Amino acid sequence: MTTRRKKICPATVTQFVRHGRKTTRNLVVSVLITETFCMSPIAYAQTPDKPAVPATPAKAATPVKPAETKPEETNSKTGPVSKTDNKPVTSDAPVSSSGEPQSVTVQAERPSNRIDRQVYDVKSDVASTNGTATDALNNIPSVSVDPDGTVSLRGSTKVQILIDGKPSAMMQGDNRGASLNAMPSHDIESIEVINNPGAQFGNEGGGGPILNLVMRRNRQPGGFGVVNANAGSAGRYNSAVSGSYHEGLFGIQGGMNFRHDGRNSVGDAVRDRLDLSQHSTQESASAGLNNSSGVNAAITYNIDTKDTLGANFSYARRNNDQKSTDHYLNTGQINNDYVRSTQRGGESTNYSWGGRYDHKGDINGEIMRLDLRVSGSDNASSNAYSNVYSNVDASSPIIFTDVHSKQNNANNIKIVDFTGDYERPDEKGLLKMGYKIANNKSEFDTSYFNIDPISNTAILNPSRTNSYNLDEANIALYGSYQLRLNEKWGVLAGLRTEYTHIDIQQLTAHTEATNHYINYIPSFFASYKASDDTTLRFSYAHRIRRANANELNPFVVYRDELNYSSGNPKLKPAQTDSFELAYETRVIGLDMNIRGYYRTESDSILSRKIPISDTVVLTTLENGGGNHSSGVEFTLSGKLTPKLSINTSGNLLFIEQKILTATGQEIQRSASSLSLRGRFNYQLSEQDQLQISLNSQGKTLSGEGYRQPNSTANFSLRHTITPSLNLVLNVTDVFNSNKIDTIVDTDTLKEHNIRRYDGRLIYIGLSYRFGGNTSGGPGNNRQEIRRPPPPGQS
Repeated sequence: MTTRRKKICPATVTQFVRHGRKTTRNLVVSVLITETFCMSPIAYAQTPDKPAVPATPAKAATPVKPAETKPEETNSKTGPVSKTDNKPVTSDAPVSSSGEPQSVTVQAERPSNRIDRQVYDVKSDVASTNGTATDALNNIPSVSVDPDGTVSLRGSTKVQILIDGKPSAMMQGDNRGASLNAMPSHDIESIEVINNPGAQFGNEGGGGPILNLVMRRNRQPGGFGVVNANAGSAGRYNSAVSGSYHEGLFGIQGGMNFRHDGRNSVGDAVRDRLDLSQHSTQESASAGLNNSSGVNAAITYNIDTKDTLGANFSYARRNNDQKSTDHYLNTGQINNDYVRSTQRGGESTNYSWGGRYDHKGDINGEIMRLDLRVSGSDNASSNAYSNVYSNVDASSPIIFTDVHSKQNNANNIKIVDFTGDYERPDEKGLLKMGYKIANNKSEFDTSYFNIDPISNTAILNPSRTNSYNLDEANIALYGSYQLRLNEKWGVLAGLRTEYTHIDIQQLTAHTEATNHYINYIPSFFASYKASDDTTLRFSYAHRIRRANANELNPFVVYRDELNYSSGNPKLKPAQTDSFELAYETRVIGLDMNIRGYYRTESDSILSRKIPISDTVVLTTLENGGGNHSSGVEFTLSGKLTPKLSINTSGNLLFIEQKILTATGQEIQRSASSLSLRGRFNYQLSEQDQLQISLNSQGKTLSGEGYRQPNSTANFSLRHTITPSLNLVLNVTDVFNSNKIDTIVDTDTLKEHNIRRYDGRLIYIGLSYRFGGNTSGGPGNNRQEIRRPPPPGQS
C-alpha cells in the first residue's frame, strides 16, 4: 500500500522549522488557521517586514521549491487549506549551535481561491511589461473594461475598485477610466475578485463587488530592479523603472513610469423621436495622444521584533488634450446641418500618502494594525467649441447662425481613510475586529461662456455654469470570526455597521441638503472539503450602493448638442443581497471551478431619458424597483502539455431589469448572454513564449437599451535574450474589432450608437532585470516570501 504524504502550506513549514518541536498550542492553532483560510501565508515569528533573528552561521539552506496553486486539502484542526506542491522540509535543514533548526523562509505563490475571494496572478503575464491596468483587468474572468474605461463584473458596472485594499481618489467617478489606462500593469502583482465582500470591506466608492489591485511588494534582501522600455504604433511609447533595497532593519522600494498613449475614436449615432417625427444623426471623431507620468515609493522600519513602521507615497500626472468634431444633421420640425468642433486642453494629478504601524501581541498570530491613507485627484480642463452651420433653410422658423463658446471645468476629490484592525487566534478559530473613520470631499466647478461674435468677449452663460460640493463622512465598526466545525467544514461570519453623513451644497442654485443613515451589513462564508481535490464553498453578503457625487448633483450638465444630463440629490442607496455556491476540483490535471450566483437589488438607481426639446434628451436618475441577476461562471486552467498551458473562463448571465420610461412608467425586461474568454500560453522554445488571448463579450442590458456582443483577440511574444534581458512583442485587438455598439428602444425614442476606438495597437520593447538576493548576514540565507499588505481590513 502506498502511503500518501500530507502536504502542508509554506506558513507551516516556516513555523515548524523556526520553532522545532517546541510549538505551543496557540502557535499550532494560528498556523492551522492560516492554512485553513489561506488569507495570507504569514510566518508569525518573522514576517517579511522584520529581519530574521540572528542565528549561528551554518551551511546554506537547501532551496525549497516555490508553491504551485492547487485545490485545497484538509487540516485536521481547522478545515480546508490550500494545497501546494511544496515538499516537507527534511532533516537536512540548517541547524544552529543550540540544536534549533535555522530560519528558512519559503517563496510561495498565493492560492488562486480563498474563502472570500479569487486571486489572479498577473505579474507573470507575457504582456505585463508594456500593458496597462486595463489590459490586466481584461484578462480576469467575467471582468470587462470598455475602451472608454467603464468596468463591469458579471455584466454589472456597479464595481468598486480598491488599491491594496483601500479606496483611492484616482478610482472615483469619471477619473477611473483614464487612471486605469495610465497605470502600468507591471506595477500590479495580483488582482483579487471579491464578489461577496466580507465585513472588513466598506461600501465607499459605490459599494457592490470589489476588484482589489494588489501592487507589487518585493522584500528580497539586498537590491533588485527592473527597467522596461517600449515603442508602439502611431508614435506611442512608454518606459518604467522600479526597484527595491532591503537590508537589516530598513526596506525601501519605488518606481517611476512615463507613457505617451491614447485611444482615437470615431462614432455614429442615429436618433428618431417617434412623438415628434424628428430625425437626427451625429458623426463624430476624436484624436489625441496624451502624456502620463508617475512616481511611487514605500519604506519600512522594524523597530523591534514586534513593531513595524511603514510609509508610502505616490504621485501621477497626465494631460487631457484632445481634438474632436461632431457633424449633426436634423430633419423634421427642426432642420439644420452643422459641424461642432472642440479643442480640449487639460491636466490631471493624482496623489496619495500614508503611514502604517503593525504590532504583534504576546500570542502567536495576534496582531494590531493602524493605517492612515490620504489620496487626492485634481482635474482641470478647458474646452473651446465652435458651431458652423451650412445648408441653412431660409423658410425654417428658426434661423441658425455660427456660435462660438468655451467651457472651463475643475473638479477635486480628496479621501482620508483611517483604519484600525485587530486579529487574535484562539483554540477554535480566529477573531477579527476593526474600525474605519473616512471622509470623502468632492468639489465641482464648471463655467460656460458664450463668445460675442462682434466684440469676441466671453459672456458667462448662467444656465450652463455650475458649482457643487459634496462632503461624505463614514464611521464603521466590524467584527468577524473564523471557526473550524470539524475536519470537513469551516465557516466565517461577520457583521459591519456603518454610519454615513452626507452634506450637499449646490452653490449655483444656493441650495443645501443633508442626509444621514445607519446600515447593518452581514456576511457569511462556508467551505466543505469533499475530497483531497474537491471543495465546495458558499457565500452571502449584503451590500449597499451609494450614489456618487455626480449622480447626486441636480444641475443640468451640457454634454453635446443632443444630450444633457443631471443627477438627483434624493437618491437612496441601493440594497443588494448576493449569494454564491462554488464547486472547485481537478479534471485531467486541470483546475476547474464552477460558480453559481444570484443577486437581487432593491431601490435600484435607474437611468431615465426625458425629451426636453425637439432635439435634446435629458438623462437623469431615479430610484426604481428591483433588479435580479443570476448565472453560472466557470474557469478551467492548467497545463495541457509540458509546453501548453490554458486559462479559460465563461459566464452565462440572466438578468431582469426594471427601467423608467419617459412618462415615468416602470417596465421590466430581461436578457441572457454568454461571455467567453481564453488565454493560451505556448513555450515555442527555451527562449520563446507565445500568448494568445481571446475575449467574447455577450449582449448586455444598458440603461433603456442594450449593448451588442463584442469580440477581441490579443497576441504576445516574449523572447529571452539573456537571463536578465527579454524582448516583448504585444499586439492588441488583432482583428480591429473592438467597439461599443448600443441600442435604445422605447415608446418615444429609438437610438443606435456605434463608437470604434484605435484597435490594432502594436508594442515592442525590452525588459531588463538586475540585482537579486544578497547575503544579509547570519540567518538571512533564505528565499523571498511574497505577502500582500493587509487586504482592506476595514
